[in-house]
Amino acid sequence: MIVGCVKEIKNNEFRVGLTPDNVRSYVSAGHTVYIESSAGMGSGFTDEEYMDAGAQLKPAKEIWDQCEMMVKVKEPMPCEYPLFHKGLILYTYFHLAADRELLDVLLKAGVSSVAYETLMETDGSLPLLSPMSQVAGRLSIQEGAKYLEKRFGGEGILLAGVPGTPKANVVILGGGSVGTNACKLAVGMGANVTILDISLKRLEYLDSLFGSVIQTLVSSELNIERVIKDADLVIGCVLVPGGSTPKVFKEKYLKEMKTGAVFVDVAVDQGGCGETTHATTHDDPVYVVDGVVHYCVGNMPGAVPRTSTIALTNATVKYGLDIAKAGLEDACKKSTVITSGVNTYAGKITCRNVADSFDDCSYTDLKEMI
Repeated sequence: MIVGCVKEIKNNEFRVGLTPDNVRSYVSAGHTVYIESSAGMGSGFTDEEYMDAGAQLKPAKEIWDQCEMMVKVKEPMPCEYPLFHKGLILYTYFHLAADRELLDVLLKAGVSSVAYETLMETDGSLPLLSPMSQVAGRLSIQEGAKYLEKRFGGEGILLAGVPGTPKANVVILGGGSVGTNACKLAVGMGANVTILDISLKRLEYLDSLFGSVIQTLVSSELNIERVIKDADLVIGCVLVPGGSTPKVFKEKYLKEMKTGAVFVDVAVDQGGCGETTHATTHDDPVYVVDGVVHYCVGNMPGAVPRTSTIALTNATVKYGLDIAKAGLEDACKKSTVITSGVNTYAGKITCRNVADSFDDCSYTDLKEMI
């Protein structure tokens, strides 16, 4: 198979879909790999490293035109839509429940979209979402602590405090991978942490992991409203794989919160879990609503591209090699895991959560098509 990788063009996105090690794995398996010049520079990988690994350097348009599978990190930008062609396998993050325009373009072009965020292992884990969830969870505390500083509009509180002063109160909405990693960092920095989740089983796990250092609560509107009143930093990390995120952080809560408190919505790629959420960029990351600072950057892990790229591609290369070896159809026949990642195929929506996110869309079982 001809595998392509182009430079990411989303705002301040420095990650890359393939590392030189990944290229070597594809080439060793008998595949051809095309890389756009300087695609890996933002993550610290040179063109020479890619060529030494067996990649061929080509301009972006040639790669789009000639490749059978394009491996990326983030969803394509509108200027890349005209480069889509029928039968192309696009292997990347999509978050289509929050991007109807891209969904329609993929369907019209007949692109086979394999989404990192919906690919699910047999145990229910999300192996291609997990690495970036770990990064984003830890970054959420790092960024939240920064924007609590007065010069950024925050209330001017140190997350850990110092002897004789109050520690910051951190509230984490969602106890999945993002929330757990946010909790680890917040606890490590010495904050007072409350974490909420709808799953009692997950809360039991978090309680056994962190013990009396944290407070666990069932996620209900009453509990959320109660703890948010005293929160200095709120981390939103609610997830519905492939689907629209429920708005658990209500606009009415803002008037009850402290002036200068910070809300970090890690779920923004899927539409966000806050009613007042709208996507921002690393260039202009925050805005204020009712005195509460909102940080809603859609590609948070892009701020640490070297770590993020290596962590992500360590996970994606395995499934990418399976697709390249067998072709998408045969790979799906052999593996329900790969099937779970396919969001669109031959002009149809093949991910139920994506289809359910729009009133006028219908779901088609991929098994019926291949």
